Amino acid sequence: MSTTIQARTTYRALLRELPRRHLSNPSPLHQQLRAIFRSTPSTSSLQPENSNALPFSIPRTDEGRTLRIQEADQFAQYARAQRVYCELLERYNPGMTMDEEEKIRLTARRVGFDLPELHVPEGKE
Repeated sequence: MSTTIQARTTYRALLRELPRRHLSNPSPLHQQLRAIFRSTPSTSSLQPENSNALPFSIPRTDEGRTLRIQEADQFAQYARAQRVYCELLERYNPGMTMDEEEKIRLTARRVGFDLPELHVPEGKE
């Protein structure tokens, strides 16, 4: 696979794992990723105008660029694995994020009971 195609694929994989944002208002992470992947080996020897804004170094050789793309691909795979792991945790442990009262109410309903509604004083609402 050519470096350009691999870079494009990796860039898209990273964007898929990041939280959704509007194109008109990209996050700083989106902007940095775009700057990294837009750089080409011929222009990477030039320093960016605002080099203080970019906390990374753009590789100057094709080998360095290939290594950077591989690292980004590994990070995209890791981010995807973490997302899937969180989805599986939520699917197989549905009560994980519930408070204690909600767990008790659902347990009672599971065995056929409905808990009575608790009286809440008027000033406590």
